[in-house]
Amino acid sequence: MKQQTSIRARIHEIIFGAETKAGKAFDIALLILILFSVVAVMLESVREIREQHGLLLRWIEWIITILFTLEYLLRVYSINKPTKYIFSFMGIIDLLSTIPTYISLIVAGPQYLLTIRALRLLRVFRVLKLTRFVGEAALLKEALKASRYKISVFLLTVLITVVLVGTLLYIVEGPENGFKSIPLSIYWAIVTLTTVGYGDIAPQTPLGQIIASFVMVMGYGIIAVPTGIVTVAMSDAKKRVQSNTRSCSNCLADEHHDHALYCYNCGQEL
Repeated sequence: MKQQTSIRARIHEIIFGAETKAGKAFDIALLILILFSVVAVMLESVREIREQHGLLLRWIEWIITILFTLEYLLRVYSINKPTKYIFSFMGIIDLLSTIPTYISLIVAGPQYLLTIRALRLLRVFRVLKLTRFVGEAALLKEALKASRYKISVFLLTVLITVVLVGTLLYIVEGPENGFKSIPLSIYWAIVTLTTVGYGDIAPQTPLGQIIASFVMVMGYGIIAVPTGIVTVAMSDAKKRVQSNTRSCSNCLADEHHDHALYCYNCGQEL
């Protein structure tokens, strides 16, 4: 029993940590595998490559799927409370990155080929597994959390602005100039305010063009606001967050201090 606990702790240290050579090697190997699998998915979508190397791509997909399945099972095994990982964001992503290939074995028949293809596109979710390798992920998470209220107020202000501008353009331009409804006019306001400018709808009257010019200029200032909010929050968060990669084997909490002996969340010994 003691030996089994020691094995689980060792597996957890390698898979969830990055302080040891084995942990770093595992992270690098997993990173390469994820990138390789995403590239394989992209290549499979090219008809010429799929027709010439379809069998090779299928073999690669099965090998990658089996390796990711083993990784998923080891993560579940190495945690004291597996449900913490299974129902976490990364746990769901890890599961979604493997099940499409297995589903293709169950669902068969020409009429289901399109469905299988759509399910297999879920393999692209593997790219989200890259977030665990971003050293500043904790810093970004802390910054977004700290600035969520400011960003919410900002987005509410933008929403009110596009509704008002869209309604105003509907009144000024009217259906005869392409502004057939208020929702369509709001769509134009969003496209213009974000400086995207598809050009499918454009004001024709002088007053409408003046309003549009004002919205375009305002768009440049609005784009800079959330950037400034998050930048300030990241500067503040950097003073609080220490980038330590140790993860608790009981609750998966991370961001522990360098010399911490116990988990700050559940009290588990680190």
